[in-house]
Amino acid sequence: MEVIDSTQSLDTGKSGRLLFSYALPSIVSSLTVAFYNVVDRIFIGHHGADADSAMAMAGLSLTFPLLNLLQAFGTLIGVGAATRMSIVLGMKDVRWAERILAHSLALNVATQLIVIVLSMLYLDPILQWFGGSEKTIPYAAEYLYYVIPGSLFTSLCFNHAGLLRASGYPTKSMSVILVGAGLNIVLDPIFINVLDMGIKGAALATLLSMIVSAAYAMQYFFRPSAYVRYKRFAFHPRFFIVRNIVAIGLSPFLINAMSSVVNMVTNQLLAKHGGDIAVGANSVLSGYFIIVVMIIFGLCQGMQPIVGYNYGAGNMKRVKEVYRLTIKAATVVTGVSFAAAMLIPRQMAMAFTNDEELLNISTLAIRIGFLVFAPVGFQVVTGQFFQAIGKVKQSIFLSMSRQAVFLLPPLFLGAYLWGLTGVFVALPVSDFMASIIAAVMIYRFKFEKANV
Repeated sequence: MEVIDSTQSLDTGKSGRLLFSYALPSIVSSLTVAFYNVVDRIFIGHHGADADSAMAMAGLSLTFPLLNLLQAFGTLIGVGAATRMSIVLGMKDVRWAERILAHSLALNVATQLIVIVLSMLYLDPILQWFGGSEKTIPYAAEYLYYVIPGSLFTSLCFNHAGLLRASGYPTKSMSVILVGAGLNIVLDPIFINVLDMGIKGAALATLLSMIVSAAYAMQYFFRPSAYVRYKRFAFHPRFFIVRNIVAIGLSPFLINAMSSVVNMVTNQLLAKHGGDIAVGANSVLSGYFIIVVMIIFGLCQGMQPIVGYNYGAGNMKRVKEVYRLTIKAATVVTGVSFAAAMLIPRQMAMAFTNDEELLNISTLAIRIGFLVFAPVGFQVVTGQFFQAIGKVKQSIFLSMSRQAVFLLPPLFLGAYLWGLTGVFVALPVSDFMASIIAAVMIYRFKFEKANV
């Protein structure tokens, strides 16, 4: 069977059309990923008595730091492998790309098994650190009991979806995510409402969906017609491949790991100054953050193979052009999100809950949290751009400065000065400062020939 070079359009197609063709499937995939989390919250938020649903929402909020940490290990391998594959395919080295594919599978399985075992062994103490109480921890533990083991399949699914996109199959990458999400959306109401399984049903729906999606994703790379596929020689260990994957994946790993720390601190401060109901409001706010940020990440995922490939090929003019197009699109998304949060925050919160107290705090959280959101698209795209071309130090600095320098200190200071409101105020402060740093770094960057 003839094997076709699936990356040919990356250096010949028109930039705008090419970005659209890669970004649209990525956006659909990213939104679908967001709905994995958001749909669970919507069904749980409207299931049962208002008091019970509010505590269940708070319990779901406790799961974010741990799930972010599990996701961090997945992105360490998945993003690093996909980015490096784009660059080496730009150099026309298919054998190198196949080694990256094989190594990413082995690394994914090894890292996920370790973190899954440790998470299950110390689940209750971890949830206490994350701001849990006697009322909310049972909900969180019931959900995580199924979702944590399923993180292996989640990691395999998203890793292979990214590699499909990097090897020139954006539409197939999208279909992988859609299969799992579609199944999840179908199973959620059945398990939660029809079978009355509550938060346990949401977890089971997610687990089953990711198992199916992971299997569907992996089968593409066993096909004889695949441009990059699994081959026996590629599994022979090569330390430099492991090093390259981990070096590039370190930036998104640190983003997710630090996000886990920030979520833990945020939940603790919210519990201290507003109780469990404030922790539930954070679940509503983060639900919308996930939707918007995943759209931007979809744009960036569409940008990544184009930029990485052309950076590897030395075509810096196209690299610069695609980067600028991505910024424009991302800014439109964040600008619309800002307008909606300012105009209809209560209506946005009502999608997740009917509890009056939770509605009031969630409305406040949405309005404050999105206050300086318009430039976030530029900031995220710039960080992802540096990652796409293998500029690890710049990408790590951008992501870590936003979380560790511009967000954590304002969280403590805001809570000390203004209590519950101050916790939410820290978010726009960090967005503003991180955007300034991103502007300075891209201004100083020279779009010169790649050194890979």
